[in-house]
Amino acid sequence: MKSAQILRPLTSLVPDRGPRRVYGLVTLVNTVGFGLVVTSSVLYFTRVVHLSARQVGLGLTVAGLIGLASSIPIGDLADRHDPRRVVRMTMLVECLATFGYLIIHSFLAFLVVATVDMLGMNASQSAGGALLFRVGGDDATTFRSTERAISNVGISIGAVGCAAAVQIGSPGAYRALIIGNGLSFLVAWLIAGRLPRYQPLPRPADGPRWAALADKPFVVYVLFNAAMSLEYFVLILLLPIWVVDHTRAPRWSVGLYLLINTVMVVLLQVRVGKNVQTIGQGGTALRRAGLLFLISWIAIGLAAGLPGWAALIVLITAVGWHTVGELSHAAASFALDFGMAPAHAQGQYQGLAGLGMGAGAAAAPAVLIGLCLSFGVAGWVGLAVCFAGLGLAAPALARWGERTRPQSTETVAGEQAIRQMAAADQSLG
Repeated sequence: MKSAQILRPLTSLVPDRGPRRVYGLVTLVNTVGFGLVVTSSVLYFTRVVHLSARQVGLGLTVAGLIGLASSIPIGDLADRHDPRRVVRMTMLVECLATFGYLIIHSFLAFLVVATVDMLGMNASQSAGGALLFRVGGDDATTFRSTERAISNVGISIGAVGCAAAVQIGSPGAYRALIIGNGLSFLVAWLIAGRLPRYQPLPRPADGPRWAALADKPFVVYVLFNAAMSLEYFVLILLLPIWVVDHTRAPRWSVGLYLLINTVMVVLLQVRVGKNVQTIGQGGTALRRAGLLFLISWIAIGLAAGLPGWAALIVLITAVGWHTVGELSHAAASFALDFGMAPAHAQGQYQGLAGLGMGAGAAAAPAVLIGLCLSFGVAGWVGLAVCFAGLGLAAPALARWGERTRPQSTETVAGEQAIRQMAAADQSLG
């Protein structure tokens, strides 16, 4: 009985039979592959390909920025055609790029392959958002929370294999990780073929070609969320350096903080997401996230002056607060991403949202390390205050978004069509 209760949060992540379970399995396989390389790829490039750390950093930055260009066009392609087919195409691109890393021997070759990889990754995320919306149907926001929890499970599984290969440290071990990631795309491509075909949803007779770019409230939200997305890099980019160089907490605790974060996301993301379904609820959740970041990050900064054991306790508590804020932020972004986008243009809107997230990721090292870390405790306090301000502004942004959503006959027809198609697709499973 006790073991069943312990496993219940994990078994609750198994989607219902049909397209949702297939999509969940695709997500799991893809993220296991990502977990294999997320922390080992830089080591592969420096120790096996023999690029310098500076070359790797420059190449990944350039490739990442170029890769953002595919977000909106491919998302729009998924709206106008079968999103399942578009997602499978992007998986093949990512597969080829991943295997391409095995044959590179120069910086130029690395830059070319990394650019193709990033183009494929951003395209996959945009098209995947449109596909998830169709698979999730009326409950797409909650299903996206489930998908995020599944992603964390997959990354954790892959990280175990990554740790073993890095411990071995041979070129063959690093290549095995690259091959494993490449194969994960092939397996996911095969599984995704079991999803039903999705016909394009009805589109308005008039309106701008690039509706997402013409939607001022959504564009402002994308810029807002790009800034807010810096919080995802606090635990993996900023906190390790702070703990090791500025606190007396044990160095091994760096891994503990990430473990706490991962476990909490797996166990709680769906529960939090079920309570954040509408645009208005998303604005409230963002305000809550900003205030939690305020408390958490000030505590992290103040840990610098504490004894080792006290710093460890404060940091564990602060990471817990941060993670609850992260859960609220993620759930809110799901509600706003889907809620502000019309049914027929989900891919285009998700592409623009992904573009904002990518810009935030590109800015994270400079903002968090270059600015925040340079000012020590004051930097943590300043960052916390800025995010609290963003959180307090979020409800007004959400109200603007709600107020400006069109309710034309075309929109109503689109909403009715998605419900009918979702019911038919689920019955196919």
